[in-house]
Amino acid sequence: MIRFFLLQNRQGKTRLSKWYVAPADESEKVRLEDEIHRLVVSRDRKYTSFIEFLNYKLVYRRYAGLFFTIAVDINDNELACLETIHLFVELLDQYFSNVCELDIVFNFNKVRSPALPRTLPVFGPNSPSTHTAPQVYSILDEYILAGEIQETSKKEILDRIKEMEKREKD
Repeated sequence: MIRFFLLQNRQGKTRLSKWYVAPADESEKVRLEDEIHRLVVSRDRKYTSFIEFLNYKLVYRRYAGLFFTIAVDINDNELACLETIHLFVELLDQYFSNVCELDIVFNFNKVRSPALPRTLPVFGPNSPSTHTAPQVYSILDEYILAGEIQETSKKEILDRIKEMEKREKD
């Protein structure tokens, strides 16, 4: 089971934080996020992307300047977790047409202004996006529900998001 999903930049700013099994209070979340960031960023690339941490396992992957981290139960399959991260990145990349950190920062659940500058490329070359209503948390929620993978088809997830956007406009 996935305990939480974090997306952090190199500077330690948490860009996405989805807790499926949350700690008792908000200050504990912040402390854990800071500690996880220090562990992941300082880890040499020659080591694996798996860290046993407290009573669960951290599985992380770096894409450009962002670190995607999942905390799972100790006995969960690490390679399946890496695939989970990779599919989420592919979903974002396909949805945003070359996603960048600013897309994630400014598009949790709101419409992006077409005039918003697209800098800080994360997954590909800098190109203008034609989407105007991306919802990062909605994409994650269509993919993972209550700490379990709900759907693995990129087409199905993206079709659901487009349907939700269509209904919101109506």
